[in-house]
Amino acid sequence: MTTTTTRIEAAALPTGHPLLASYDLSGLALPNRVLMAPMTRLRADAHGVPTPLMAEYYGQRAGAGLIVSEGIAPVAGGRIHPLQPGLDTAGQIDGWRTVTGAVHAAGGRIFAQLMHGGRNSHPANLPGGGTPVAPSAVAAADRVHTLDGKADPVVPRALTEEEVRGLAEAHAEAARRAVSAGFDGVEIHGANSYLVHQFLADGTNLRTDRYGGSVAGRIRFAVEAVEAAAGAIGAHRVGLRISPGNTEGGMVERDPAPVYHALLAALAPLGLAYLHVTDDPRYPALDDLRPRWAGTLVGNTGEHAETTQESATALVASGRADLVSVGRPYIFNPDVVERIAAGVAWTPILGKDYHYGSGPHGYVDLPRHDAVATLRSPVSTRGNIEE
Repeated sequence: MTTTTTRIEAAALPTGHPLLASYDLSGLALPNRVLMAPMTRLRADAHGVPTPLMAEYYGQRAGAGLIVSEGIAPVAGGRIHPLQPGLDTAGQIDGWRTVTGAVHAAGGRIFAQLMHGGRNSHPANLPGGGTPVAPSAVAAADRVHTLDGKADPVVPRALTEEEVRGLAEAHAEAARRAVSAGFDGVEIHGANSYLVHQFLADGTNLRTDRYGGSVAGRIRFAVEAVEAAAGAIGAHRVGLRISPGNTEGGMVERDPAPVYHALLAALAPLGLAYLHVTDDPRYPALDDLRPRWAGTLVGNTGEHAETTQESATALVASGRADLVSVGRPYIFNPDVVERIAAGVAWTPILGKDYHYGSGPHGYVDLPRHDAVATLRSPVSTRGNIEE
């Protein structure tokens, strides 16, 4: 079955709960403190065009204070997965207008996450079978998912300085297209082993030019990409996600603190919409970076511990974060915030066969707490990828 999108009125939520308090995000009024984290779901068509199914999915989750979309490559060469949506053709932009229109019609707000895959991609997933690009010619650790199954990673081609500068400007162009497509802003993905993170990490950035060789060099691309996007659409519409110390995808950051201290110092004058920080036990980024960031901080702990209503509430109530991002619970609970308001438990996270696929099952057929619906048993789909 398919559930219909319901408009969520902010006034309907009770006051007093830390996560249900309103928040002014650089002029964007959020009715609550819950951000729906970006999650790869792979429901675009073969041309990377967002589908009506995606509009239904995001519209169902419009009760979040803010939705951040799944990762969208700022350029076609930054694509990672087959069936990943793009944002560089007229058809893709029109498809996203349908998605953002559904979210806004349901009373929600949505940012586009700009995510260049860098070395994490594969020729089978790139236009014309191109070679992935990266700061340095260091292959990823994990096998790559293609339409024909998993493939061994390839050694990426190291970007030239001119190409790096071009990719920073590409983030500006992608930000403009996102606003044209109806997004309220963009989040630049500088976390979880993708291109911006690859520049920040010493294990993937072996450069000795101005984009490597020192802390100042390693943060340069991240700063230039954020500055370019902010210059294009306004800093109040731009967020940045980081995951200091995250070892996902074979990443190595031997001493994250000096790098991220310098990054925050360089970005602080811009007045960004927010900084989105994924915490990690190896480097307690939230505790270390919160005092160093005067702007809005979004906290996420889902990489190392399942997010619960209790942990999300504690993160905001303690002041460690202004907003909390919730990921996988949103797969199985389209009404994450409404359940908090009603005092209803979240549906437990089920097997990963639900996370990826090409149809509505496990995507738009998850019931709200106040709806009468039956969740069907999982259906395994070819080409599933792990989070």
